[in-house]
Amino acid sequence: MKKSLLFNYLIVLVLILANAACSKFRRLEKSEDWRLKYEAGQNYFKKKDYYHTAILFEQILPIVRGLPEGEKVEFYLAYCQYYQKTYLLASNQFKIFYETYGRSPLSEEAYFMYAYSLYTASPDAQLDQKSSIEAMGAMQNFLNQFPGSQFTDKATEVVAKCQQKLEQKEFDNANQYMKMRYYQAAVIAFGNFRKTFPDSKFLEQIAFLKVSAQFKLAEQSIPTKQKDRYLSTIEFYREFVDSYPTSQYLKEAEQMYTRSLNQINFIKNKNKNS
Repeated sequence: MKKSLLFNYLIVLVLILANAACSKFRRLEKSEDWRLKYEAGQNYFKKKDYYHTAILFEQILPIVRGLPEGEKVEFYLAYCQYYQKTYLLASNQFKIFYETYGRSPLSEEAYFMYAYSLYTASPDAQLDQKSSIEAMGAMQNFLNQFPGSQFTDKATEVVAKCQQKLEQKEFDNANQYMKMRYYQAAVIAFGNFRKTFPDSKFLEQIAFLKVSAQFKLAEQSIPTKQKDRYLSTIEFYREFVDSYPTSQYLKEAEQMYTRSLNQINFIKNKNKNS
C-alpha cells in the first residue's frame, strides 16, 4: 500500500514539474525579449534539448541576423537539425552558414559538418548512392581547403567509407547481370568496374566472374559466335591467372578454361569435316 502511494506521489510530482517546465517555455515563446530567448536557447542546447533550442532560435533568427549573436544562432540551429536526425536539412544549414560566415572561426567546422551530414544521410550500399557521391566530393573539397584541420582524420575516414559504399554498389550492380543471365552486359560491367576502382578489394572476384560470364556467354551463343567467345574466355582466364595465381577461384576457372579449349577444338574439327 505504501509503495503504491509513493508511486502515485512520484507521478504527480513529475506531472507538476513537467507542467511547470512547459509553462516556463510557453512564457519564453511569448516573450518579445530576443536576448532572453537567446540565453534560454543556449541553456537548452547545453542540456541537449535541441527541440526547444530550435524553436527559440528560429523565432529570433530574423532579428539577430547581421548581429554578432546571429552567427551562433545559425550555427546552433544547424546542429539542432543534425542532432534531431534531419541530416539533409542540417547539411544545407551548415552550407549556408559557411557561405554566409566564411571568415568565422566556426566556418571550418561548418564546412566539415556540411559534408559529414551528407554522409550521415547516405543510405546502405543497396540503395541509391547520390548522397554518398555528394558527401565524398564535399569532404574531399574540405580536405583540400583545410589541410591540417582537426577534422582531417575523420574526413579521410568518411571519404574511404563512401568509396567502399560506391564499390559495393557497383559490384552488386555488375553481379546482378550475372544473376539475371545477361552475360554480355556482365562482362562489360566487370571490365568497367576494374577501370573505375583499380584498388578495390573485389578485383580478384571480379576477374573470376568476368571469366565465368564470358564462358557462359559462349555456351549460350549461336554457333557462328562461339569460337571467338571461347577464345575470349581463354584470354580472360590467362589475365586472371597472371594476376591471382593462388586464387581460391583457380580450380573453377581452370575447368572453364579446359572446357573452352575442348570446345574450340571441337568447332575446328567440325569445320574441317563439313
